[in-house]
Amino acid sequence: MAGIGLEYKGVSSISGPIIMVENVKGVGYDELVSVKTQTGEIRLGKVIQVSQKAVTVQVFEGTTGLSPTATRTRFLGHSLEVPVSTEMLGRVMNSYGEPIDGHPRFFTDEKRDVNGYPLNPTAREYPKDFIQTGVSAIDGLASLVRGQKLPVFSGPGLSHNELAAQIVRQAQIRNANEPFNVVFIAMGLGHDDADFFRKSFEETGAIKNVAMFLNLADDPPVERILTPRAGLTLAEYLAYEEDSHVLVVMTDMTNYCEALREVSAAMEEVPSRKGYPGYMYSDLASIYERAGRVVGKKGSITQMPILTMPNDDITHPIPDLTGYITEGQIVLSRNLEKQGIYPPIYITTSLSRLMKDGIGKGSTREDHANVASQLYSAYAQYNSVKSLVTIIGEEGLGTRDKEYLRFGERFEKTLINQGKMENRTIEQTLDIAWDALSDLPEEELTSIKPEYIQKYLPKTDTEVK
Repeated sequence: MAGIGLEYKGVSSISGPIIMVENVKGVGYDELVSVKTQTGEIRLGKVIQVSQKAVTVQVFEGTTGLSPTATRTRFLGHSLEVPVSTEMLGRVMNSYGEPIDGHPRFFTDEKRDVNGYPLNPTAREYPKDFIQTGVSAIDGLASLVRGQKLPVFSGPGLSHNELAAQIVRQAQIRNANEPFNVVFIAMGLGHDDADFFRKSFEETGAIKNVAMFLNLADDPPVERILTPRAGLTLAEYLAYEEDSHVLVVMTDMTNYCEALREVSAAMEEVPSRKGYPGYMYSDLASIYERAGRVVGKKGSITQMPILTMPNDDITHPIPDLTGYITEGQIVLSRNLEKQGIYPPIYITTSLSRLMKDGIGKGSTREDHANVASQLYSAYAQYNSVKSLVTIIGEEGLGTRDKEYLRFGERFEKTLINQGKMENRTIEQTLDIAWDALSDLPEEELTSIKPEYIQKYLPKTDTEVK
């Protein structure tokens, strides 16, 4: 390419993290750029727009201190690459895959393009196989399946960080002697939250199977756009070349989208809903669609993106677009959090669209699907009764309504609620579910096969006699 090796002096404009370089020849989209400041410091950037007149470059470390006349740019002829190696497990890295944990650099020379390799849709296998998170509300009612994309929709100040850490510590594939690793990607985190995650993984020993990519709130926003791509590049290497099953946990996708909006504004692009760029859907898809299973490959990538909904608004563009691309959602409730219930997962609006393909005999337990269906139905009835109580009071309820009220309270306190260090098997989760359902008369259990009721429903003292 004609532009490789040539150094260009001066830039025509600087706006936010964006610089414009005129009269450049033979440069391609997404090409890596070396940007040299007047003090000799080298920063990296990438080409995000090419026109006949000028090339637009996004500078990763930001443009602070750049001079329009003294800045020098060199186009490197390839896109950004990050190191990939099993050495990266147990380590903490920045947005470029470079270690920031004080330990030695990686020995590997292996590097991969951060944009990954597009998969032919016909090469994809349908997601299946249950992943046990040890969290009852997820395992029992919105089960995670290997190869799935299952986001967590939270609100500012809710306990999504604790939930993310618990899932990273506890997640496993049952009955499989195959490698299972976690790639944890943090975007725009405060220093206290970053310390929380690091300590949580180190103190429990989970860090040995976790590769942690960390972008802090005071890092340049442009690096935030790079972080998930770097982490997913390692995940693809582990899954498709090292035959590992990889769970990718990304938090917080809202910070990622805010960085997208900031860069879009600097480029003076026409904004779409709430000021976000019109291409945000396809941009998010380029991240989420890097999950899945591939024909002929043992490994797989499963994603759990976490996002905080501004003003708890589930119709906000970020959760709205995420919901279109992914296969379900886990929604956290502020009301449950106020009641002291952890994790505050609101099952009425939570679902996993691939759950049916990962549960049942041979995967979890034969009664799982029936029990989950009954719990959804009974909990909906409980919420109706609770609304009625606010109008007529508990004294005005009939016997059946009181039974549903008792069931719902027990269900929230015993099945949804659990300790932050408590790791439940799916059998324990289903047994707790049956205990809660025992508050209802048998004739109300219309979603469960009679033989399962006979086998699993706890017997009362009078029934035993």
